Amino acid sequence: MTAAILVPFGTVVILAATAIYCMRRAHKKRMNACRTKYDPETYYTNDDVLRATSAGDSTLRQVSLCECIGRGRFGEVWRGIWHGESVAVKIFFSRDEDSWKRETEIYGTVLLRHENILGYVGSDMTSRNSCTQLWLITHYYPQGSLYDYLNRTAITTHQMITICLSIANGMVHLHTEIFGTEGKPAIAHRDLKTKNILIRANGTCVIADFGLAVMHSQTTNKIDIGNTARVGTKRYMAPEVLDESISMDCFDALRKADIYAIGLIFWEVCRRTISCGIAEEYKAPYFDYVSSDPSFEEMRKVVCVDNYRPSVQNRWTSDPFLASMSKLMRECWHMNPNVRLPALRIKKTLLKMASSDESIKITLDGEVIV
Repeated sequence: MTAAILVPFGTVVILAATAIYCMRRAHKKRMNACRTKYDPETYYTNDDVLRATSAGDSTLRQVSLCECIGRGRFGEVWRGIWHGESVAVKIFFSRDEDSWKRETEIYGTVLLRHENILGYVGSDMTSRNSCTQLWLITHYYPQGSLYDYLNRTAITTHQMITICLSIANGMVHLHTEIFGTEGKPAIAHRDLKTKNILIRANGTCVIADFGLAVMHSQTTNKIDIGNTARVGTKRYMAPEVLDESISMDCFDALRKADIYAIGLIFWEVCRRTISCGIAEEYKAPYFDYVSSDPSFEEMRKVVCVDNYRPSVQNRWTSDPFLASMSKLMRECWHMNPNVRLPALRIKKTLLKMASSDESIKITLDGEVIV
């Protein structure tokens, strides 16, 4: 009788242990198979395993937080370990649940994954110490944001083109709608700045923070704005946003506001680019016109009334690359949105610049090979 009870029970236990072992082994193989060939420090995870949501039953509970690497108005960013890999864990304040939901929704968009868009792992709503925490887990980049990188590092012309081209490449993917069953809507970011762009080990960039992003599909011709009450960063707001003349029901207007911000980002990058043996110290756009935390009215007066733009350094005119970048950024931050270049034109202009640098290798899709 004892044998009749223990043998079936033992068999079930052995089979269960074997099944769990095989599942973990298969999962590890999928992880390794999905590693990107361009950046071995990051990985692309399996959708079926990682699409964790606020419904619970999440594998992401296995993330262990190691160190806080940033704080902002939304909450905190931590470096965590998940299945032996470093990941970034963005923990939102409960009052910013709409932003968390929006980012989760955007990252869950079919075909959003791209070499120059921050890789998404999953989202989860957890309860710790009787407090609700909203987690967004993404790939981790030790070098941090482009803002941090530019503050501590002067860069070469090669690095400048690599950074700007990768940003433009990511923006083309965001702004472009891909048609078909497995398609993707066009997306406007609405909060582009160097703090929302991360730098990879190979010198290229990824675009992050989609809490304010807007989606548009030509099929339905509807603009999905979301419910977040957050506004963008005033220093990077386009003139039509500051004077409130922008048409929020026109998706192309939102794309053009993104282009204005790209012009300012390019200016920040070019200031830190070495030419004639020198580079300026890092400064934020309009540092010489407004306070460190400018008000909406301050920015409106400087950008819309006085029509000021960041000043271009004299030394840039003697450097062919920086001179070309000066022309490009002026076309990006033009007062008239209709004059601003589309993301694809910016990418093509940068590709033409890069082609004159023999040290920069580019794929057929316009991605930089480092």
